[in-house]
Amino acid sequence: MSGMLVVAGLGPGGEALITPEVSLALAGATDVVGYIPYVARIPVREGLTLHATDNRAELARATHALELAADGRRVVVVSSGDPGVFAMASAVFEAMEQTPHLVSVTVQILPGITAMLAAAARVGSPLGHDFCTINLSDNLKPWDMVERRLRLAAQADFAMAFYNPRSASRPHQFVRVLEILREECEPERLITFARAVTTPEERINVTTLAEARAEMADMRTVVLVGNTATRRVGRYVYTPRQAG
Repeated sequence: MSGMLVVAGLGPGGEALITPEVSLALAGATDVVGYIPYVARIPVREGLTLHATDNRAELARATHALELAADGRRVVVVSSGDPGVFAMASAVFEAMEQTPHLVSVTVQILPGITAMLAAAARVGSPLGHDFCTINLSDNLKPWDMVERRLRLAAQADFAMAFYNPRSASRPHQFVRVLEILREECEPERLITFARAVTTPEERINVTTLAEARAEMADMRTVVLVGNTATRRVGRYVYTPRQAG
């Protein structure tokens, strides 16, 4: 018997931003699999087994979820935000590719609201024109690739959203990010630091590139960088829809 594997996004943190579709999948699940703090958001109930694992165990976690589903379980793999944005959807398919006997498992991806979009909504519409998203962690790619993509995105005048900007183990890297931005962008470029958006710990800080400091970011912060046209109107920040 083959079960079902659902990969679901829990949104940026506020319970009100979990979609009804994801809530329904969780209500019918026999097993929930995910990174420890995300699984901790799931209420304990009879008939539900929670499988919480470390952040660097993505492929093992995905393989375990596929095996549970292959045994007939109704499994939900949880991610924060959207599961297709630096999260578990890709890991599930990578695990499936590496374990061909699990290809028959039915997989459904349920989208969620990303921290990037929740943060943008808090301040207005800073991503209102073309934008790109860069994960600043070098856990799964070399740092020189991060720098190259960052510099090219700035040169192309994209608005930018940065995930995982600054951890305790690599605080120097976000210092370098700001250096590159200052080499490529004007000092007045608007930057939003949105920490723990939609949670009780939320903190929003809109500043300029000239005034930005590395310690304004941590791993719970999404950083939004405007393009050359991004500007303030009242207390809001927005990027016009027309280019130039």
